[in-house]
Amino acid sequence: MVSASDTLFGIELEDKQGEDTKEELKRLDLNKELKKKLLKFCRLKYGEIWEDPIHGHRVGVLDATKLDDVNKILRNAKTKLIINDPPYNVVVGNKNTENLFKINLEKYLDFSRKWVENAISIMDKDSHLYIWLGSDYKDNFEPLPDFMVMMREFNEVKPRNFITLRNQRGYGTQKNWMWVRQELLYYVKGNPKFYVNAEYTDIPKILRGYYKVVNGKLTENLERGKSKYIRAGNVWVDIQQVFYRMEENVPGCYAQKPLKAIKRIILSATQEKDLVVDFFAHSGTSLIAGEILKRKIYTFDIDPVYAEITIRRLENFRKTGKTGWQWGNPFPEIVTSNHFYQPRFSALDLCKY
Repeated sequence: MVSASDTLFGIELEDKQGEDTKEELKRLDLNKELKKKLLKFCRLKYGEIWEDPIHGHRVGVLDATKLDDVNKILRNAKTKLIINDPPYNVVVGNKNTENLFKINLEKYLDFSRKWVENAISIMDKDSHLYIWLGSDYKDNFEPLPDFMVMMREFNEVKPRNFITLRNQRGYGTQKNWMWVRQELLYYVKGNPKFYVNAEYTDIPKILRGYYKVVNGKLTENLERGKSKYIRAGNVWVDIQQVFYRMEENVPGCYAQKPLKAIKRIILSATQEKDLVVDFFAHSGTSLIAGEILKRKIYTFDIDPVYAEITIRRLENFRKTGKTGWQWGNPFPEIVTSNHFYQPRFSALDLCKY
């Protein structure tokens, strides 16, 4: 029974009586013991690729810095769009982990050069490259400005825009502005088509003004516009940050990107049946967006657990129509409690998985 319901950006958020709404699966990159135990439920090992028998998507356990790995999943294909969300080299949630790590800047830039070079090698002659990145104000805003300077080494791609996604929650102190931004770098190769209709938000235009005479008639901006809705521009304020009460939430994945943001990028750069590539699958958002929008997705992650979550998220979406697990568990084989886990099924039952 629903006891309360809220709405954020058109998203229904429900609290249910008697139901524990805490995430059953906590942040996986903080719990090495649990992650090791989840490996037995992962269908892929390093170097292996899962192929979707329905729409031809591919999910692999591969290394973004190794060209042979990238070519293994692409198989000579070229893509019109790459959306990459690499580790930011910023300590996330005050924790330095193997998935969300902070290393020496030069090592991080060396890591970045390798995967950027590999990404460019599979881009079509006219194509788009989007890169999510962060900055650490406690460490001279690394690595964002350093990464942007590094990108000048690659003459094949040119910067097109610098987008900011505004979070609804952030971090800060009483002595500083709240940090609520995520940065998205946009580069292009050649002269790709941009489908501008994707830029329109769900926010209606409400301000009238900027009067101008057109064909002898005095008009205002709402009359002259191509849509009754405002355009997103390069500061996105209309997208809800993912949190545990949203259906698309994937418990265990700390740095999840909003599905709406990924869909906006895909719609702006591709058409149905086009290929989209993501080198850092993590929670599988690119795959779900591609499935919804009828694009083919090739994605991979160096971590088998996140590759498995990505596959399961697609399977769960096809079975239930839900884009995530909200506060549920992507691994129903186990029940978690703090730093311990308990099998939900018997050993005989586990043989079915």
